Amino acid sequence: MDQNKIPKELLQPLERQEDTSEKIEKPSRTFLQDATRTFLKNKLAIVSVIILFIIIIMSFFGPGMNEYGYNDQDVTRGTMPPRVSWLDDAEWSGFDGTLSGEYDGDDVEDATKNAYMRYDNKEDFIDIEVVDEGNGTKDSAVVEATYHVYEAKGLDDTYFWLGTDNLGRDQWTRLWKGTRVSLYIAFLAAAIDLIIGVAYGGISGYAGGRIDNVMQRIIEVLVGVPNLVVILLMIIILQPGILSITIALTITGWIGMARLVRGEILKLKNMEYVLASRTLGTKASKIVTKHLIPNISGVIIINTMFTIPGAIFFEAFLSFIGLGLVPPEASLGTLINTGFDYLRIYPFLLLYPAIVISVIMIAFNVVADGLRDAFDPKMHK
Repeated sequence: MDQNKIPKELLQPLERQEDTSEKIEKPSRTFLQDATRTFLKNKLAIVSVIILFIIIIMSFFGPGMNEYGYNDQDVTRGTMPPRVSWLDDAEWSGFDGTLSGEYDGDDVEDATKNAYMRYDNKEDFIDIEVVDEGNGTKDSAVVEATYHVYEAKGLDDTYFWLGTDNLGRDQWTRLWKGTRVSLYIAFLAAAIDLIIGVAYGGISGYAGGRIDNVMQRIIEVLVGVPNLVVILLMIIILQPGILSITIALTITGWIGMARLVRGEILKLKNMEYVLASRTLGTKASKIVTKHLIPNISGVIIINTMFTIPGAIFFEAFLSFIGLGLVPPEASLGTLINTGFDYLRIYPFLLLYPAIVISVIMIAFNVVADGLRDAFDPKMHK
């Protein structure tokens, strides 16, 4: 196309502007804004945060949602299955207040007799359904028995949403009470990491020299003492319970964070901005708190989030082997321990606390993964 034939009215002169070359197409964002934006894009992490928020709220308000206390004992209502009013007629739900199982025998009559014996021979409240009649020789007969526990015990208008344990204590109340205790242990471990671990590692890394050598030798001595040994010593001096676990976490729980912070401080303390601050006469404490710690805040937050599920599992493990909380106190560990003893007969006693502790640990790990990606500049787009 001949350029000379283009109508002049279609051409307009371009006015030069001095700041055109420096114009920014998008508004600039800080590192924290970029991290927040990246984290909010992680849908799985956001869902985990919502789940954790719901669990935390339920740990405070769940025990007060019915009239039963977490230690109200009544053996006459022991090991009652879960029952919810609007699921009374739904046998598939597991919340209809019945116990069921399959029983075998030489013939149908013998299998039925075994089922009656299992449920205290309360024949009027047991429904029998023949699964396999057998042939009377090699194959045994099998029947399925459904025991209406609430009717048998005269508790037709009573509802235990998650059932009761062997002493008749309401599992719903104890579950959320135990969740509260486990979350307390978790956030206590996080607080110890943030207060003791960050301070110790920051001082050791920035001071260097002889001070750093002495502080690291102390850490090496503490690392050589396993947590379980510390717990046993606390039990000898005190008694099993929250106080023993708290002291054990205070003694050794912050070492990993201290080492991590020390390593990061050693990498940053010779940077130009730190040297400039020293030259201007800034105090060492201010350099650590105003310059160094904020620059490693992402590493600290991520490590803290990974500490929380570890602390929950630590408490559950101690309670499971009898070194943590002592009944009638409730935690997820003690509930799992009780449920494990009755696993084959009453699996619901183990099911619900196991689900809650699994969800909590998975959710915290997913949130920690999301924070790790959010604080990684390579993940920002």
